[in-house]
Amino acid sequence: MTRRLAVLLLCAVGPVAAQSLGQRIEAVLSGSVARRAFWGIRIVDLERGEALAEVNSEHFFLPASNTKLFTTALALVRLGPDYRFQTRVLAPERPDAEGRLRGDLVLAGGGDPTLSNRAYPYTKGLPRGDPLQGIEDLAAMLYQAGLRRLEGDVVGDDTAYEWEPYPEGWTLDDAVWEYGAPVSALTVSDNVIRLRLKAEGEAHPVSLALTPPLPYYMVDCRVRVQREGGRIWVERLPGSWHLRLWGVMAPGETREVAVAMHDPALYAARALADALRRRGVVLRGRVLARHRYANEVAAPQPQGIELARRESPPLVEVLRVIDKVSQNLHAEIVLREVGRVMRGQGSREAGLLELAAFLDEVGVRRGEYRFLDGSGLSRLNLVTPSAIVRLLEYMYRSPHRDAWLGLLPVGGEDGTLAARFGGVAAARRIRAKTGTLSLSNALSGYADSARGPLAFAILVNNALAPAAEVRAVIDKISLLLTE
Repeated sequence: MTRRLAVLLLCAVGPVAAQSLGQRIEAVLSGSVARRAFWGIRIVDLERGEALAEVNSEHFFLPASNTKLFTTALALVRLGPDYRFQTRVLAPERPDAEGRLRGDLVLAGGGDPTLSNRAYPYTKGLPRGDPLQGIEDLAAMLYQAGLRRLEGDVVGDDTAYEWEPYPEGWTLDDAVWEYGAPVSALTVSDNVIRLRLKAEGEAHPVSLALTPPLPYYMVDCRVRVQREGGRIWVERLPGSWHLRLWGVMAPGETREVAVAMHDPALYAARALADALRRRGVVLRGRVLARHRYANEVAAPQPQGIELARRESPPLVEVLRVIDKVSQNLHAEIVLREVGRVMRGQGSREAGLLELAAFLDEVGVRRGEYRFLDGSGLSRLNLVTPSAIVRLLEYMYRSPHRDAWLGLLPVGGEDGTLAARFGGVAAARRIRAKTGTLSLSNALSGYADSARGPLAFAILVNNALAPAAEVRAVIDKISLLLTE
């Protein structure tokens, strides 16, 4: 059945409002720059339970970050809105009367994604402050506990989760950038390092500053300064500690490049060691990372005397950041945390098994989706628009409705929808999750219409038109729902 025939059949059997909506959607698609793309749409009246329009709603689409709807719903239901992550610092004994500690100091990650400078509860705007503040707080606790000299090693331990930093279906260059930061149970600064480049003038080299200001990569900066400026390239080979930058900048220009850490647990251990040294603590050992691989049985949590502890904000605040700003790393973390809590295995596989069980309860059939990660960065994910709307219906009728709706970006107001809809006031009646990958765009959520609340899913694959123009068509359809 063609897309046009599917819409017209719905129009033929539906009420007048459905006819009008179906015809108007078809008109928008037929006249759009992305008319040759593959479109999937389903719109349901939540009060009456009837479908108002659908296009290819049972076909598979690459959902991109619409995947986060499934991950955050799973975490909210399985763990509850008040669940908290914990990060602990352990040792075999307490410091003696002279402040000496024999044995290793273990920074044990518990999946907390909030060891950063993000604001909780979520607020609009870029994060501010020290991205290593959480580590600084732990170091202060250790100093207060009497630590003055460490005879052993500082160990960053992320064995709460299986060490699988890059899920199946992520591409090679994802690992270079902020959006593809590696997944670890020990996470600091979103596992991202920001490089600030400043071009003073053509006679001077480009200056480079790191945030956090902690040596990590070997940086080979070959960016030149010339009058016109231009593009900057960044390269890091898989597994390499060598970061290469080249290209051109104009005199006086400043740019920022955000790159992913290679080994977050090691970085966290280095950050803790640095914070302790600055407080005068003498460190005699090494700085190490400890991982758990897929062939190793999940061990009990690291044992020892707890010298310091940090708790995350409530889970609902973490989930709000995930959906509002589409934070990939945090989505992957909560998927693994669900697996750890519900199935005793902090792994992607355990999280996906629990997601499948949850979707059985929701009423989404196993043949309507394939998920290989929790963020939607995998290019191997597939889902139908019908499956997305079924999830939206379930969560709207669940005891978590208010918390769930509060996770989603508001049209023209915040998150990934802050700059969408061109200032149209009606956009604020839309709460929805975006999705963007190469050749894939999506928007799914809720719209307050004159007839009551609607749940909708709009997915577009294989569009060769510019992404901004495709999003404009999606927004135009979404605004129709508010009328």
